[in-house]
Formats: sequence, C-alpha cells, structure tokens
Amino acid sequence: MKGVVLGALAFLAAAATPAFAERAVVRGLDKVTGHARDYSLPVGRAVRIGSLEVVARACRKSAPEDTPEVRIYVDVFDHPPAADGVEVERRDVFHGWLFASSPGLNALEHPVYDIWAIDCRA
Repeated sequence: MKGVVLGALAFLAAAATPAFAERAVVRGLDKVTGHARDYSLPVGRAVRIGSLEVVARACRKSAPEDTPEVRIYVDVFDHPPAADGVEVERRDVFHGWLFASSPGLNALEHPVYDIWAIDCRA
C-alpha cells in the first residue's frame, strides 16, 4: 500500500511540474525584408539568425492544467559583417526570458531583428 501511495505522489508531482525541453522554438523576423521564419534551437547550442548568434539556455512550458505559457531563456550576441576587411567583435545584445504570451514584456531590442518565443519541444 505504501508503494502505491508513493507512486501516486510521484506521478502527481511529475504532472504538476512544468515540462523541460531539449529544443526551443523561436520566430525570427528580419525587419528589413519582412521575412519571418521559425528556428529550432537545441538548448545550450548556438544558432545563427542573420547576424545574430542565439543560444537557448532553458525552455519551460507550463503544465497542461495551468494557464498556457512558454518561457525561453536566451543569450543573444550580434556578429556584424566585417567592415573594410576588419573583423568586428561580437557584442552582447540580450540576455533574458522571452515569453510567448507577452512578446513585448521582455523583448529583444535590435534594429534589424525581432525574436520571440513560440514553443518548447522534446
């Protein structure tokens, strides 16, 4: 009986815990061309979006019984193209959480690109 109760408690705890993902899905918009595209970011690995290097550090999706929310923590760096043959250093652009339900809450501010959270996937 004790094993059944412990098993039920473990199941309930797992069901109440937000899902952790191996991939974060973001949408990138090039404001110059107006082209938007979805990018699948493996958590912990850098992906290029135009001149940006985006690293998803964490991706959290709320439990099905909670209010739907996707949160992705990203580090974003800009690698502008070389000017006159001189390599331009990478610069920090953004570090923080992106929220799917409120894209403007903690938004990336970049003159060419917008990035917002879409989903977390296993």
